[in-house]
Amino acid sequence: MKPRHAALAVLVAAIWGVNFVAIKIGLQNFPPLLFSGLRFLAAAVPALFFVGPPRVAWKWVVAVGLVLGVAKFGFVFTGMDAGMPAGLSSLVLQSQAIFTVVFAAALLRERPRRTQLIGIGVASVGILVIALDYGVGSPLGAFALVIAGAACWGLSNVITRYAKPPDALSFIVWVSAVAVLPLLGLSLLVEGVDTDLAALAAFDWSGAATLGFVAWISTLLGFGLWGFLLREYDASTVAPFSLLVPVAGMLSAWLVLGEALTPLRCTAALLVIAGMASTAIKPRQRELVLT
Repeated sequence: MKPRHAALAVLVAAIWGVNFVAIKIGLQNFPPLLFSGLRFLAAAVPALFFVGPPRVAWKWVVAVGLVLGVAKFGFVFTGMDAGMPAGLSSLVLQSQAIFTVVFAAALLRERPRRTQLIGIGVASVGILVIALDYGVGSPLGAFALVIAGAACWGLSNVITRYAKPPDALSFIVWVSAVAVLPLLGLSLLVEGVDTDLAALAAFDWSGAATLGFVAWISTLLGFGLWGFLLREYDASTVAPFSLLVPVAGMLSAWLVLGEALTPLRCTAALLVIAGMASTAIKPRQRELVLT
């Protein structure tokens, strides 16, 4: 990979890592389902005028919109709002690589390689260590919600792999559009009209900044650059850079939010990252990566 393209890959990983800090700050301004819905609304509305149709069957756009946009981000934002730290969320969510291998084996009959099975075992040990460490005096329900989000991400990866969208950026813009109304509807039902109206009435520069970062910098810019790199290089060359996401997430959460980086958590992070590296996708296969 050319140095400037490697720098772009590192930049995207840094953006996606810092994104978890932006989400955590944004949750101080919005309830989680409303925040997630507004994120996709802000990402989809301007972009729809500049991208073409998704060029895949609409059933796949709707499926990924519901599984990735609604379920994954509904779980993750709610889990983080319930107390899951930003740094650990960025790490635990990368267990999507484990779920991707499992769902691909179950639904696409893709036999996992021995290194993938070993990687799943190693990463699972790291996740278990995090669960035990985090569970001391903390709500395990929040941890379980982020794990559920990772499972939904893995399932959406398999759906996307099967659909094979030729234009990844156009596809994710339309996926974002699909997620808007279900998330806003769920917010009205679960979080309540009064809560949503109060959050919108208190909308300020902090809320606007976090919403803009999550929607435009992380989603549109980050995914656009990632899609460009996937067009220039094999996925096996680009995908390993996503392992830097939890590194950036944990470091930025430590610097900005003061989240603890204990030796146990760092050890668990190394186990998860090493395990995920072993499950790396094969050349010329593309996965949907959205944080």
